[in-house]
Amino acid sequence: MRKIFLFSAWLFFIYSCNWGKNGINLKIKNASESSVYDVLISTNDPKINLKIKSIKSGETVTGFLDMTNNVKSDGNYLISFKKENGQSEKMSGGYYTNGGSLDYIIICEIKNDTILMDFK
Repeated sequence: MRKIFLFSAWLFFIYSCNWGKNGINLKIKNASESSVYDVLISTNDPKINLKIKSIKSGETVTGFLDMTNNVKSDGNYLISFKKENGQSEKMSGGYYTNGGSLDYIIICEIKNDTILMDFK
């Protein structure tokens, strides 16, 4: 029984760390009063992106931006989405170098009038 538990814990650790992949974890919280749609997080290479169909008000979504095939250059992260009224929002922030992340996680908080990005 103990061996099964240890093996399961080891498997969870390997899976949660995205072992062998170059990228960054994401946590996006919608703290605004309305849902947001067509959320896109990307690098300067538009082929490297993570798409989220919608995030309801008060909801938090997690994901992983795989940068394994990112162009080996420096750049920043981009977030864009649409509000319920159709208005588009965009913001860039953070920094990566040689196509790889310097951080472990991006924590985004979408508010009514701003987007907060924290890098850890």
